[in-house]
Amino acid sequence: MAIQAPSLTMRSGGRIGSGILVTSSILVLMLSLLLPAQAQTFAVLHTFSGADGEYPYSGVTIQGSHLFGTTSRGGANQSGVAYELKHVNSGWAETILHNFGNGSDGTVPYAAPVFGPSGILYGTASLGGSGNGVVYSLQPPATVCTAVSCPWTEALLWTFQGGDGSTPAYGALTFDQSGNGYGTTQFGGTSNDGTVYEISKQGQQWTETVLYSFGAGQNDGTEPLHNVVFDSAGNLYGTTYEGGTNGGGTVFELSPSGSGWTEQIIANFPAGSAPQAGLIIDSAGNLYGATDGIGTSSAEVFELSRSGGGWTLNALYTFSTNRFDFGPVGNLVMDHSGNLYGATYSLGTHSQGNIFELSPSGDGWTYTDLYDFTGGSDGSGPIGDLNIDASGNLYGTTQNGGSGKGVVWELAP
Repeated sequence: MAIQAPSLTMRSGGRIGSGILVTSSILVLMLSLLLPAQAQTFAVLHTFSGADGEYPYSGVTIQGSHLFGTTSRGGANQSGVAYELKHVNSGWAETILHNFGNGSDGTVPYAAPVFGPSGILYGTASLGGSGNGVVYSLQPPATVCTAVSCPWTEALLWTFQGGDGSTPAYGALTFDQSGNGYGTTQFGGTSNDGTVYEISKQGQQWTETVLYSFGAGQNDGTEPLHNVVFDSAGNLYGTTYEGGTNGGGTVFELSPSGSGWTEQIIANFPAGSAPQAGLIIDSAGNLYGATDGIGTSSAEVFELSRSGGGWTLNALYTFSTNRFDFGPVGNLVMDHSGNLYGATYSLGTHSQGNIFELSPSGDGWTYTDLYDFTGGSDGSGPIGDLNIDASGNLYGTTQNGGSGKGVVWELAP
């Protein structure tokens, strides 16, 4: 029997992955009946087999015609891998860049690596190091490698100790123009409710600064699971999985204030909303995200826009769910025309997840079901952040399906 991808324990008795790892056996309303699917070409680019990785929680990072990502398990040490996919003839070939789990190395990388300063890959692993997770970098070899395994040089930039954060989860790092990286941890910090942190390089060494520890007040957000984004004024935004006025999670803003940062909760979600996904931001400063709807009757794609001195929360689309169904758990992506794309974990015609588009239409948004996963060779449970290239091709991953260990997929217009 296939080893299930690990999930991170939550103090409330549930698990981050509890919704993600449960396969729905209940058929939901067929979303494809709302609008006919557009003519799209779906392709599986890689099927994981175990030795080359398994259970990819992250999406992929695009650089030119190459894709980079991580798997949470599999590889030489069963602790996950960092991989590269590149075109070879008419197909795609995988190269393993790093096998996690070597000694004090990080393990269980949930987030995708991203390119930061000096063209190096940077990422996080949820466990390992001292047991609280790490921030790492991967540098390519000096000479061209043509082997199946072409190890990149890994460096541990920071090892979390608990008080400064613990368990970085799904969100990729965000870099500013000065080369400083920003991310979140699910646990750790002053109240053990998670942190937002900054890593910066001083000389040849990297150091970490906790910008904010969650759980500071009765209605503060708790357990941030994903990324943070900057606006043009240098404010940071993100989501928390729990906490807030209703206990269903929040959207927070961190603003530079003197020598520190000031937090403000700008949106509170109903109980059970559980926003696992992070945020994206458009050129006008509007924020977009999603709730997965665990334990409720609906999941939503939402927009936050400035209104006067505050923010207005608008639901752009609502999915029908129940306790076995889960909406989007990865980040949305927006194309140049302002269309939003996302994936649900266990909705769609076959209850195995689907890829959807939301297009601005008058005063509202039009929903289109682009592809429904079957749970077979095409994968099951799309989970990672979506990404889009200059030609409008969408890329993502599924946690399951394929050979049972997940796939990387492409949806071409």
